[in-house]
Parts: sequence; structure tokens; C-alpha cells
Amino acid sequence: MTALKNKRQKREEYRAAIQQDDGATELPRKKFYRQRAHANPFSDHQLIYPPSPDHMDWSSLYPDYVVPEEDAPAEDQDASAKEDETYLADKLPRRLTQDIEVADIGCGFGGLLIALAPVMPQTLILGLEIRVSVTQYVQDRIKVLRQQNAASPLPQKPYSNIACLRANTMKFLPNFFSKAQLSKIFICFPDPHFKVRKHKQRIVSATLNSEYAYVLRPGGVVYTITDVPDLHEWMVGHFEKHLSFERLTTEEEDSDPCVAIMRTETEEGKKVERHSGAKYVACFRRKQELPYEGDVGDVKMLQ
Repeated sequence: MTALKNKRQKREEYRAAIQQDDGATELPRKKFYRQRAHANPFSDHQLIYPPSPDHMDWSSLYPDYVVPEEDAPAEDQDASAKEDETYLADKLPRRLTQDIEVADIGCGFGGLLIALAPVMPQTLILGLEIRVSVTQYVQDRIKVLRQQNAASPLPQKPYSNIACLRANTMKFLPNFFSKAQLSKIFICFPDPHFKVRKHKQRIVSATLNSEYAYVLRPGGVVYTITDVPDLHEWMVGHFEKHLSFERLTTEEEDSDPCVAIMRTETEEGKKVERHSGAKYVACFRRKQELPYEGDVGDVKMLQ
């Protein structure tokens, strides 16, 4: 028991030191952020989330993209926000100069985020992760990378365009993103939930695909990859049945640089590579809005 307590104390002290040191230049070590590989998305994780995307404060995650106060328009807090108990601030948050366009759902230890940052330097990318320790690791990792590149002459500092947020996307995705806001969604090596009774916890389903269709703009792409054939078939089947999506051709996937990055840069992808395992990729384009009112891809309850 004493040994376990000492390990826990060392982890907590290490993380606290990283967070307090604004000049840290040594990347965090994973061994101090270990956590169970799985989290039940239906459990009460005591998450704080905005009542709507307009009430989300992104300023601490993307400080280089915050609209200067002198340029920010004067806004009155709307009545509905005042009455919402979830809304904790006394005014609407400061705006960013641009919206987040790419989401990595279940970003794990942030390998994909780090790889995409220099490839899409003008795009804001967000990793969403439900596990506390893993989220903190990614946040600390990004903090150190920004510090290492603080002297960069580039107009936008390297890694200032990526961030990680602890969130349960199975419950609250539309609370963070507006309709048609995103251009790309990545679902990389999600929990396969092998048991049939656990399939309802899979991150791809008819209901969740409708939410992806809601936040994804027409022409936007959902990228999926897994090393589990059964899960690959599950995801392909659910997206192909959804009227708001169409699968990309093999030629389109091969010519997309994001697919190559997704194959090689995630921690799970590297693990599969080390064991000479197979990787199954499928990408799906958000179709144009249907010509009649009430797009079947939208979530009715959100309108």
C-alpha cells in the first residue's frame, strides 16, 4: 500500500511541477500519466460543458488566436444564458479570430495532433479525450512544445493551433461545435468494445453519425482507422447506411495526406506497426444539404 501511495504521490508531484513551470522545455514522460485504457462514456464523469458553442471559452486553449479586447464587439449576455445553471461566467467568453475546424475524437496521447499541427498551420485543431490523466499529458505536451518553439520567427508560433480538451463526445459534441463548423473529424483506433452488450458504447452509431453530420460542413470528411476487422466493418456499415455520408474512393484516400499521417503518427498506429498488424482505413464525405427542409443528417432535438 505504501509503495502504491508513493507512486501516486510521485505522479502528482511530477504533473504539478510541469504545470507550474512556464519555462519547461523537457517533454512530459508518459509513465507519470498512466491510466486505465478504457472509460465508460455513460458514467457521470462530472464534466463541465457549455450550454451552447457560443458560451465555450477557448481563450486558454488557443491564446494566440484570441481577439484583442479593443477589437472585440460589445455583447450582452443573453437571457437564456443567465438562467442556465451550467453557464458559470458572468459574460460571454472572448472570441477567437477563427473557429476550430478539425476534431480528433479520442485523441489519446496526442500523436495525431502533434503531427497535424505543422501540416495545417493555419487551422485550429482540437483533441477530445475523456480520460483525465491522458488529457493532462497532451495538454502538458503541447505546452512544452510551444515553449520549445517560442522563439520561432513564424507569424503563428508552432503548435499554437492545437489543443486538447477533456470531454465526452458521445454526450456533448454539439455543445462545443456549431452546425457545419468542422471540416475534418478523426476517429482513430477507437475502443472496439468486443462484447455485444457493449456495442452501444462504440463511438460510431446511427445516432452519433447524425451528430457528426450536424457539426461537419458539406464536403467535410470523417476519417476512421482501426486494427480490428469487425469494428472496421461496423463503422463502414453504419456510415454507408447514413444518408448524409458517402465513402471516399481508394484513390481519394491514397491522395489525402491526412490519411498517411493517420496511418503512422498515432500511438496506437505505431503499436500496430511494431507488431506487424493490419490497419483498416475508411473515410466518408459529408454530402451536400438535401434540397428539402429538415436534413435527415441533422439531429432534430438540436434544432
